Amino acid sequence: MSNLNKKVAVGMSGGVDSSVAAYLLQKAGYDVEGIFMKNWEEDDLKECNSKRDYEDAQRVCNHLKIKLHQVNFSDSYWENVFEDFISDLKKGYTPNPDVFCNKEIKFKQFYNYAISLGFDLIATGHYARKKREQEVQLHIPKDRIKDQTYFLYAMNKDVLEKTLFPLENLEKYEVKSIATEMNLGLENKKESMGICFIGKRKFSSFVDKYVQPTDGPIVDYQSNKKISHHTGLSKYTIGQRKGINIGGMKTSIDAPWYVIDKDVVTNTLVVSQDQSPLFYTGKIKLENVNIINKELTYKSLKVRFRHGGSLKDCIINKDNNMITLNEEERGIAQGQAAVLYSGTECVGGGTVISKCLKKN
Repeated sequence: MSNLNKKVAVGMSGGVDSSVAAYLLQKAGYDVEGIFMKNWEEDDLKECNSKRDYEDAQRVCNHLKIKLHQVNFSDSYWENVFEDFISDLKKGYTPNPDVFCNKEIKFKQFYNYAISLGFDLIATGHYARKKREQEVQLHIPKDRIKDQTYFLYAMNKDVLEKTLFPLENLEKYEVKSIATEMNLGLENKKESMGICFIGKRKFSSFVDKYVQPTDGPIVDYQSNKKISHHTGLSKYTIGQRKGINIGGMKTSIDAPWYVIDKDVVTNTLVVSQDQSPLFYTGKIKLENVNIINKELTYKSLKVRFRHGGSLKDCIINKDNNMITLNEEERGIAQGQAAVLYSGTECVGGGTVISKCLKKN
């Protein structure tokens, strides 16, 4: 079956990346249509304006002479992404809603919706690469700075089989250059960064609406003495340096304070001027582990704990979902995604639930 006979649904966001992705697929001979997903009822948010984004997506589709569908996944997003995000915050975790948005919305709800409309394939503007050796594989793309495989580790293999990443061999500057040639006025559109549903508001003030802020002690890790108070554990993350509310306190050393741990049971924030407790090697327990190619075995694995983070040598025990971290990493927090790589292949990953985050 040639490209001409293959129907592709492109997830159109109104941004430069998905717009260029649609253009490239059309140029390659695919039968392309767009689908715009509304995932959040934005109320008064200015930074996350779905109406404006939809208008931009419609303008691109008009330019390309392709149909644009619109679908509202707000209820699914609330139930499968946002409620889990809030639940994890209440546990003292550091959740990453982008990972679960991709898993539950873009590569589940969107995929199922597109297939139900008769499309053969879906495509997105993600910076990721699909390769096929023995099995279909997810790989780091040409643009390693924009690489988004960290957020895609939870993909289902069957969905990956039917997913195209048209930007896989392009650098961001090349994508912008193509957008300029298309004359759509999107090449300088501000990218959506961070968590969309928070918009321009401060993270802490937004979260206070959903996680009841409760004052508690701030304790020095070394002395175990109370040195200040916090206004809610959900406002802090492991390794944080700024905004800890210990300003003006005189100590024997002139060094900043860092968040070392969060004890939800006692509602205590643990801090230190010594960063060494933040560095860890050893065993880390994971949950919700996804290995994209369960049939394959991997002799050498590396792991990263944040988007753009460095890759560290590790071993995974698939029987108990435990990874052994062989190189030191800073600020590993419960709720973070631990994403596994073998060379440029994104093997899969899971969510950190180990509490053993301090050096013995």
